[in-house]
Amino acid sequence: MAKISINLGSGTVEKSSDIVVGIDLGTTNSLIAIMDADTKAPIALSDAENNHVITPSVLYRHPDGHFLVGDAAKEMLVKHPEQTVYSVKRLLGKSFNDVADFESSYGYKIIDEDDDRLVKIKLDDQFYSPIELSAEILKELKSKAEARLKQKIGKAVITVPAYFNDAQRQATRDAGKLAGLEVLRIVNEPTAASLAYGIGLEADKQKVVAVYDLGGGTFDISILRIEDGIFEVLATNGNTFLGGDDFDQEVMKFWLDSLEVNFSDLTTTERQQLRLLAEEAKKKVYTSGTFSELFGTMKVTLSEAELNKLIDPLVLQTIDCCKNALADSGLNLSEIEEVVFVGGSTRVPHVVKTVSDYFVKSTIENTLNPDETVALGAAIEADILAGNRRDLLLLDVTPLSLGIETLGGLMDVIIPRNSRVPFKAGRNYTTSIDGQINLKISVYQGERDKVSENRKLAEFILNGIPAMPAGIPKVEIAFILDADGILKVKAKELRSGVEQTIDVKPQYGLTDAEVEAMLKDSLSNAQKDMDYRILQEAINESEYLIKSTEKFVVNNRTELSDDELASIENHVKTLTAAIASQDKDQIQNAQDALNEFTKPFAERMMDDTISTALKGKSIE
Repeated sequence: MAKISINLGSGTVEKSSDIVVGIDLGTTNSLIAIMDADTKAPIALSDAENNHVITPSVLYRHPDGHFLVGDAAKEMLVKHPEQTVYSVKRLLGKSFNDVADFESSYGYKIIDEDDDRLVKIKLDDQFYSPIELSAEILKELKSKAEARLKQKIGKAVITVPAYFNDAQRQATRDAGKLAGLEVLRIVNEPTAASLAYGIGLEADKQKVVAVYDLGGGTFDISILRIEDGIFEVLATNGNTFLGGDDFDQEVMKFWLDSLEVNFSDLTTTERQQLRLLAEEAKKKVYTSGTFSELFGTMKVTLSEAELNKLIDPLVLQTIDCCKNALADSGLNLSEIEEVVFVGGSTRVPHVVKTVSDYFVKSTIENTLNPDETVALGAAIEADILAGNRRDLLLLDVTPLSLGIETLGGLMDVIIPRNSRVPFKAGRNYTTSIDGQINLKISVYQGERDKVSENRKLAEFILNGIPAMPAGIPKVEIAFILDADGILKVKAKELRSGVEQTIDVKPQYGLTDAEVEAMLKDSLSNAQKDMDYRILQEAINESEYLIKSTEKFVVNNRTELSDDELASIENHVKTLTAAIASQDKDQIQNAQDALNEFTKPFAERMMDDTISTALKGKSIE
């Protein structure tokens, strides 16, 4: 219901809105949807003239500084390629190093002044982050909705690929904020798609569903169990740099090879012309069987068989992701009852056939417009958050493990991958040095035992820990992962109450190779990682033993003979040499020898202490 308010300054009557919109911020196209007040069904909003539902995710910067967004901007791709931005979603949460290999394929300039920070895009003499440009697309969608509905829009649900990491989710939320939207929830696209199909709304019925989402720039697969309105994501997998854009790139490479032309020899305008031709060929070849057009003075052709051969390796990559997600879910292929197709690239017949052949016993759901499905589901979730229905509950998961660095560069996982969100977990740690008054906490995301093989998200210092012997302070580190999949970290020293909390705001996201390879690496390197962990834990234990022994000697030197002191010193030297050798068996033997040799002394000192304490006292 709309609210009426009076601006006392101007004396005007203003109408605000309780409407919460659902937004699909896509790589190729974006759209906005709401729940229809009359039909109680989600609808994708067209513009005020009722002409266009879909808004191309393309921006053109006019020389005067303002942006054209959508169809008008798309017309500028060939005319002004260096001022026209497309596929910006692929750059969200990325550094230049993440996208360097793909930089030449864009018509616009991606700057590399700082490789390790958020990538920037140069348009004329101005620099823009992908967040700022995504905000311009969201502003256009917001304006379209306001013109259509004739009221202000202030709240939204925005969808993201299930495999978006923390940096990419944060970037999406920030873009919404820049666009003047209060983002109530970041929702995974597969979950939204299931909502759109109404799967799980049947009373007293359980279903297991696979959502196959292949868009213009991203792919993910999610396995969901849906029962009595509860949507539980069991597992997710994917690739944030795989989609229809990559199909186009394969076609372009094919043509350039056949014409014996190097991509680097093309002008920026020619590159855009060729890309648009490839996009057109991909759409037309399945209806006419062949495609033939002039590229300048040269003819480019494509057959259906050629296209299928070109994209088949990419489609098979999505099947590998499906297999990984299925394995993580703990289910068999035969248990998948339905497969929901989402994303414009699922229109490609070769994709449909390959996926249908894999999920051979499952019902295929592709009756809805794949371009609209996610936005419609987002509108349903928006309706839930607006308090209009309480019969649905979404339980998403985090795609990659989250943890901190511990002694020896080890990754200590606090929230495992595929944990249900929202989620909270914590663990107690201590200091390793006497008198230590601060603790550096480094937060990582990934699946490897060594933190150097994972992606660092954030780092902060817990200051003000009371000076105490090593091992005495108790520091609780808690990870709070909200419903959007965005992380907050809290550290608290339990004896003093000193604490610090940070919202993890990474400067950049995971590279696509890292995202795709993390789980594979964790399997192929499992034995190697285990050996490293065993060795490092042995080293950590030995170093602590050496410190403890040295401290014992300092405190009890007068109670030890010269021979005993010399023997202890030799055992410590042997253990130190073993640590340097990096041989876990040698370390263990030296550690056992030192423990065995010092054990009688420790017992003797303990007996002496007890005797002194009881002297002159009765034990009756």
